[in-house]
Amino acid sequence: MSSFHLDHLQYLETESIHVMREVAAEFERPALLFSGGKDSICLLRLAEKAFRPSDIPMPFLNVDTGHHFPELNEFRDHRAGELGAKLIVRKVEEAIAAGVAVPNPGEVSRNRLQIPTLLAAVEEFRFDCLIGGARRDEEKARAKERFFSFRDAFGQWDPKNQRPEIWNLYNARVNPGEHMRVFPLSNWTEMDVWEYIKRERLAVPTIYFSHERDCVRRGGQWLPVTTLMPPKPKEEVKRLVVRVRTIGDIISTGMVESPADSVEDIIAEIAAARVTERGSRADDRASEAAMEDRKKQGYF
Repeated sequence: MSSFHLDHLQYLETESIHVMREVAAEFERPALLFSGGKDSICLLRLAEKAFRPSDIPMPFLNVDTGHHFPELNEFRDHRAGELGAKLIVRKVEEAIAAGVAVPNPGEVSRNRLQIPTLLAAVEEFRFDCLIGGARRDEEKARAKERFFSFRDAFGQWDPKNQRPEIWNLYNARVNPGEHMRVFPLSNWTEMDVWEYIKRERLAVPTIYFSHERDCVRRGGQWLPVTTLMPPKPKEEVKRLVVRVRTIGDIISTGMVESPADSVEDIIAEIAAARVTERGSRADDRASEAAMEDRKKQGYF
């Protein structure tokens, strides 16, 4: 008698593929959020496995703050072209010019301004579902989120007004103007993501691997020196061997000192890490509830 066994990565993969196929079956106008980061790279491979040899039945959507790392945008465009997918990019700069996104006086980060830009894209294309790469292990607000996360007509998330998910049964019904955010990687961990990248031999942006970069120490973390974020008076610029562990924009992404120049090295580093994945993100440090507050307004 033969036996059938799935290892933990295969189980997570089949679960995620099921969720993706559920989206394709239940929604009329879904889109897949693709930034070029490690989580969305895994989403693309899962989408290939879910729908090939047919085309992936949804466009890719990205909100560009104008402060992204160049390596990330280059990878995003290249990968979308490889797959022959329609890539929709909506820029915060254009949203500001159109009056859709309004920066506060003196506000440097455009993290908050991604929210109205994203919601404007949802309205423009009448998307009824957005697939994202968020995982529950990333942050406590995301730990509350279900696979199918309901957003009201204003694009807002109410953690107290979510639908029960019984086994693998999902309620995908939305009224006009409402939409769903769906997270196939909900049960994955950072380690799972990198082990999957290793197993599937997936390419990732070079910024994930160690490289030399000028940095300054600010707010308890190393931030990259760029034209957008020059050093302040009396700040000492240091040339360090660093990499990113999680990618936001240039202004909010802290670098971690690391010699890891391969996927295997990154996996070993994560196994020994004592700091959370998003511990290097300045945008999460505004308050204890920074992520939840943004998500209630319509953030990813």
